Amino acid sequence: MTAPTPAARTWFITGGTPGGFGTAYAEAALETGDRVVLTTRRTEALHDWAHTHRGRVLVLPLDVTDPEQVRAAVAAEERFGGIDVPVDNAGRAPAAPAGSSPCPRRPACAP
Repeated sequence: MTAPTPAARTWFITGGTPGGFGTAYAEAALETGDRVVLTTRRTEALHDWAHTHRGRVLVLPLDVTDPEQVRAAVAAEERFGGIDVPVDNAGRAPAAPAGSSPCPRRPACAP
């Protein structure tokens, strides 16, 4: 495990799941001596992983569709002094064949 460097950056990564891209991004950041705020809908799944990086990782509950949870997660990252590298990795792939979604390129489905 690499210790944080004096110029360590803080990564804020959404969509952390064991074995997923979010956790892979987090591992890469930790290997360079950076700190990580990793958000997930199920924090218990990352408890043991976070424990191995004690003091350099903050795992937070976050459902990106819940504005209150978003505000709380962004405020909690202040523990590391701010966000240097935001990584938007939250989301789901469509569960339908391509072209069968009710929303492709339709203004009514835009946020």
